Amino acid sequence: MTTRVIIVDDQAMVRAGFAALLAAQSDIDVVGDAADGVQGVELARRTHPDVVLMDVRMPEMDGLEAARRLLDPPAGVAHRPKVLMLTTFDVDDYVYEALRAGASGFLLKDAPPADLISAVRVVAAGEALLAPSVTRRLIADFARQRPAPRKDRTALRLNGLTPRETEVLELIARGLSNQEIAEKLILAEQTVKTHIGRVLAKLGLRDRAQAVIFAYESGLVAPGER
Repeated sequence: MTTRVIIVDDQAMVRAGFAALLAAQSDIDVVGDAADGVQGVELARRTHPDVVLMDVRMPEMDGLEAARRLLDPPAGVAHRPKVLMLTTFDVDDYVYEALRAGASGFLLKDAPPADLISAVRVVAAGEALLAPSVTRRLIADFARQRPAPRKDRTALRLNGLTPRETEVLELIARGLSNQEIAEKLILAEQTVKTHIGRVLAKLGLRDRAQAVIFAYESGLVAPGER
């Protein structure tokens, strides 16, 4: 099955480079590119991509607002692609808010070509939140700037999880992959996937990225913990 991708970035060279790299893969089809968020949303509505590579900072409409519009479309628009944010190390709350809005993760623009290709495939398959080591550091930085964990419905929703599901959620938030979680808990990887599916369903979360945000906001995981 071919994964349809569009690239939204205000730098023409970035768009061209990413497009050439991805188009060379037999299982990826680049169906268009756009120079800003407004064009990106319009293009996505027309082409129905599986994955949108979205730059964070762009003119006209930034990547955060564009991601929101794609992931929370108006009535009558059924298509909701996976959104992968493209960023650099000088990020701010944009990336954090994008993950809260439902983006499937983020990737550094200077990541090796193989990481970009893998990222598209992983996001298309529903396995969100890429580059665990980078993700852990950035999410922790964002979380440190947030108010204290909310003791409202966000935290109370944890009560609906079994002890094992809570444990799995905590490990997801620490950036562990399914295989690493399986090894740590001495479980089959398929069992881990089942637990993750139940966690997402019970908490009403779209994917692993939102699960990480939830874990920090509920106080299950504190910034800086290992």
